[in-house]
Amino acid sequence: MADLILGIETSCDETAVAVVERATIVRSSVVSSQVEQHAVFGGVVPEIAGRAHVQELVPVLADALAEAGVSGGDIDAVAVTSGPGLVGSLLVGVSAAKALSLVWDVPFVAVNHLEAHLYASFLEEPDLEMPLVVLLVSGGHTMLVLMEDHGRYRLLGSTLDDAAGEAFDKVARYLGLGYPGGPAIDALSGDGDPSAFGYPRSMVQENPDTLPDDRRFAFSFSGLKTAVVNHVRSDPGVATADVAASFQEAVVDALVTKARWAIEASGARGACLGGGVAANSRLRERFLDVCTETGVRAFLPSRAMCTDNAAMVAAAGWWRLRADGPSPLDTGADPNLGLPLLP
Repeated sequence: MADLILGIETSCDETAVAVVERATIVRSSVVSSQVEQHAVFGGVVPEIAGRAHVQELVPVLADALAEAGVSGGDIDAVAVTSGPGLVGSLLVGVSAAKALSLVWDVPFVAVNHLEAHLYASFLEEPDLEMPLVVLLVSGGHTMLVLMEDHGRYRLLGSTLDDAAGEAFDKVARYLGLGYPGGPAIDALSGDGDPSAFGYPRSMVQENPDTLPDDRRFAFSFSGLKTAVVNHVRSDPGVATADVAASFQEAVVDALVTKARWAIEASGARGACLGGGVAANSRLRERFLDVCTETGVRAFLPSRAMCTDNAAMVAAAGWWRLRADGPSPLDTGADPNLGLPLLP
């Protein structure tokens, strides 16, 4: 079984390479961010992202190998995000990974980006017990996943419209807070009153049994985003910090309420966060409270492991290689790739 996995992540606007030993020991993790290049446009521009990956991947790869103290001959397999994500960006990483696997004569492993996020916590806490409820919250996805075992996942619920991170970005843009919106709203919320405005919490109520099965663990943030925009439009002088804090509280309230329901309904032994929004300070605080109240073990990955990185790709790749063997070299990039779920 392969020991050293080189991971490559280029699904969006982070060019990342890591070397991970047996899915638990991070020998190196290098990330080159494109935030400044996209900030002037208020969001990620796919063409710019793809070109930046082409420019950055080789130097990031060199840095990751040097930091790990290894050369190509020491690598046992190459894992790469093959989807979901921006197709142009994905193709850069997938093409590079195939080339490296051929040059080094090692297995090529295509990794699902969402599955990689599930393994971010295991890099820092390898003995997490399953079944495990994972609240995966990012700019493109918001979902509750029951991780029954390695490679065995059940989708409990996901967003019906905007992802939580997408809502953060859209509201921040409207409030003039810049991009990325999540960190800006998180920072400003510290100066505001989270109870100033009672923004809506869609599909959140005291008794979850009153909701249809397909909506019990589902999320919706489009109405919340619209409510904030309409409020500020009707009252331009309202304190931005109060708006930000109240909006953030509404998002977090929906996320942790559904997480609580999922923990109670599934009989999970633990719960953890994943995805870029998992770095939000209020979400981390309230998620810990919910886990304490429900009596399950909680784990919050470090902020570096919440955002896109290649260490989680390498870790997921190690498990995929162990379970399924190498991926075919004709595996392509799939921008709409879904999480592999149990029937």
